[in-house]
Amino acid sequence: MTATSSLRRLVPALCLGLLAVFTGAVAPALAIETPAREAILIDYDTGAVLMEKDADVSMPPASMSKIMTVFMVFEQLKEGRLQLDTKLPVSENAWRMGGSKMFVEVGSDIRVEDLLRGVVIQSGNDACVVLAEGLAGSEPAFAQAMSDRAKEIGLTNSHFANATGWPDPGQRMTARDLAILARRVIHDFPDYYHFFGETEFTWSDIRQGNRNPLLYKSIGADGLKTGHTEEAGYGLVASAVQDGRRLILVVSGLDSVKARAEESARLLTWGFRQFDNYELAKAGETVETAEVWMGQSKTVPLVAAEDVVVTMQRASRKDMEVKVVYEGPLEAPIAAGSEIARLTVSAPEMESVSVPLQAGADVPRLGPFGRIFANLKHMIFGTI
Repeated sequence: MTATSSLRRLVPALCLGLLAVFTGAVAPALAIETPAREAILIDYDTGAVLMEKDADVSMPPASMSKIMTVFMVFEQLKEGRLQLDTKLPVSENAWRMGGSKMFVEVGSDIRVEDLLRGVVIQSGNDACVVLAEGLAGSEPAFAQAMSDRAKEIGLTNSHFANATGWPDPGQRMTARDLAILARRVIHDFPDYYHFFGETEFTWSDIRQGNRNPLLYKSIGADGLKTGHTEEAGYGLVASAVQDGRRLILVVSGLDSVKARAEESARLLTWGFRQFDNYELAKAGETVETAEVWMGQSKTVPLVAAEDVVVTMQRASRKDMEVKVVYEGPLEAPIAAGSEIARLTVSAPEMESVSVPLQAGADVPRLGPFGRIFANLKHMIFGTI
């Protein structure tokens, strides 16, 4: 039979350990309208989707794809295959690159650290090409490496034809992939993420400000990247932190710089106001006990393997229901660490969440005489 136990011992808290939470694909269903053509707003800690609009539609990412270019550089820095003070040569191809520019000089050698600021702050297409050629020999080879690595990290709908976001039919991403990528950058590269939050950079005596409008607003924004082409419209990948909680936003297809700034701030403010994270159990904590049949112990503790955190509307928290479900009684022997139950969480306007619970201890099977006695007891008294 299936045993179900309702739990009411819920403590609201924030879980700051990304990838150390059991939440699944939590998707609160509260809707908010947006003029953005594509959009997605997620909670950084849990990955919960707070809102989305055509988030899986293939779109031109414009300069937002530069986040992937930077990701590739950050990986080499983290692995020690590249240093911030490594100098890379500027080719004529890079120097001639149009659009947003860092204004590199052909024939010069530029440090990786300066090139990163040229890409992130100034959105320099020329700086992107210098990095691509320096790391892969050519921009097409670098773009292919970007595409291959994107698939490996779960960007299933992304393909790159260049390192800059320059208009090309082969340069495609989705809003969801951009959100996943932003989350990886923030989590994987804490030593380098600060580049995205810097507000200005001067090169060749030309000072340029960061194009991310949210960095100049008091909403806790600290990155990531804008984008604009005629086809893509105005877009932004942004992240902000308030009271220790981080959200990631992607919008695309807006019709002006002003609309991009105002809509991005509005959606982030809404997300912080409407939702919160609630910790239901810590890793290793006993959530409930389950009955055991033919075991040397009559019960076994059910423990959470990792922190269990859910994201939901603040207004729905009072109606949240938490249950432990397992096929019981559980028959011994039971090995500690084996998954033997599920913790399910439901609330209004939220998709149900189901996460595994593990046996918190070994329960050896009774010996022959113990099993005979247990069977007799069950036949006489109907108990286990």
